[in-house]
Amino acid sequence: MSAHTIRLLMPQWQGGNNISYHFGAQLLAWLAPVSDDETIEVPISTDPTNDKKEDGIVAKNQIIQQTLSALTILQNRNPERVVVLGGDCSVELAPFAYLAEKYQDDLAILWIDAHPDIKTAELYSHYHAMILATLLGEGDTDLASLVSSKVDPSRLVFAGINDEKEKSPYVYKKFNFPNVSSEEFSSSSEKVLAALRATGASRIAIHFDLDVLDMHEFRSQGIARPDRYEEYARKGLKRSSMQSVTRLIQDVNNEFDVVGLGITEHLPWDALSLSKMLHNLPLLKKQKL
Repeated sequence: MSAHTIRLLMPQWQGGNNISYHFGAQLLAWLAPVSDDETIEVPISTDPTNDKKEDGIVAKNQIIQQTLSALTILQNRNPERVVVLGGDCSVELAPFAYLAEKYQDDLAILWIDAHPDIKTAELYSHYHAMILATLLGEGDTDLASLVSSKVDPSRLVFAGINDEKEKSPYVYKKFNFPNVSSEEFSSSSEKVLAALRATGASRIAIHFDLDVLDMHEFRSQGIARPDRYEEYARKGLKRSSMQSVTRLIQDVNNEFDVVGLGITEHLPWDALSLSKMLHNLPLLKKQKL
């Protein structure tokens, strides 16, 4: 009998205060292969938010309440493995906290992302850039209290971080995390595999932020916003190919027990624009009574 897997659809957008992530998560779930695994959607408010901060964090209370809803779902069903379809990066708090509690020292995290998401409220107000700090027990104490078993920094491996400025936050400097660049794993997964072996864990939770992908190949990400696409395209930011990330995740799965896979920050700009257009066409738009 196969291990019990839950597929969690969590279209949370408050972590980046960008409601387009709600639509992006729904479309991501539609694109994902059909599965016999139970799929559960975490209730997410679509009430508009703004830049009002609680303890320096935008929409902090909303994020806490939605995270608690996701934790309750996972604790009640007690799956061995969790797939998360997000939403911004903040969706990883509940599933990764759940897996850290379940597997303790036998769980390592592979964070495949252009950014380490390890800031604190003193540096940034949007929670999607703080999620990993919370899992380590750093930053806001209310959010950190949701993580009953903190992740040991020695069991964290980064892949794809490409902005040197992102390496400056206090938490990153404090722990000096290993990072395998997109160039380094472009043709071989060995450096990532070696770093994961060094953690001593046999189970891996993988965070895959779509912004690690080369924007020339994959445009459904935040940096590829139409009004600034050409500007960023000219900068030639070094990011990963879809092929290299696919191979990397497959290679990790071949050697370790992958118990978590979170895919986040899907921003399908063309689909969003078309949806807006369709809502303004006759015979399609909602008619006034």
